[in-house]
Amino acid sequence: MTAGLVLAAGAGRRLGRPKALVEIGGEVLVDRAARVLAEAGCEPVVVVLGAQAGDVVAAASLEHAVVVVNDGWSEGMGSSLRCGLAVVADTGATDVVVQLVDQPHVGAAHVRRLLARRGQRPAVVASYGGEPRNPALLDASIWPDVCESAVGDVGARAWMRAHPDRVLAVACDDLGGDVDIDTAADLEGLT
Repeated sequence: MTAGLVLAAGAGRRLGRPKALVEIGGEVLVDRAARVLAEAGCEPVVVVLGAQAGDVVAAASLEHAVVVVNDGWSEGMGSSLRCGLAVVADTGATDVVVQLVDQPHVGAAHVRRLLARRGQRPAVVASYGGEPRNPALLDASIWPDVCESAVGDVGARAWMRAHPDRVLAVACDDLGGDVDIDTAADLEGLT
């Protein structure tokens, strides 16, 4: 069973509001990310919230998602990844697709492309222009090591850089999706 994990806990300091609350095309980004994972066949979908979690829950529908609030969200993405993987581990999932909330062009096709390569290496990651990005598919066998290296604003990237022979980069350039929203200018460029 492949679970989905949406990391959506940050305050979006440079943007001025949590990215989870950003609405594009009539859908808040946290709902979009959870929907994409579900459409690709991930089950369950776990969403990690933090900053303004109550506002995010009020604004989003998060249908069929398991919502968890990371009280340590201000420590950075690493804390949210550890929190989410702990919840996913309790579901019995054998692997997980980790999706960031701030990448509105990542779709179910990206996730399905990673899932098609499942088992070839412990980590399968989307790449754009030859650079590994998101989403990432992580086998349960590496979760403890990934959690150990997920510190501050670094998620699974530190583990992947330390173990390049255990990572399969899957080109997703034809699908787009490497745009993320960090600032108001980034958001304006999408609308």
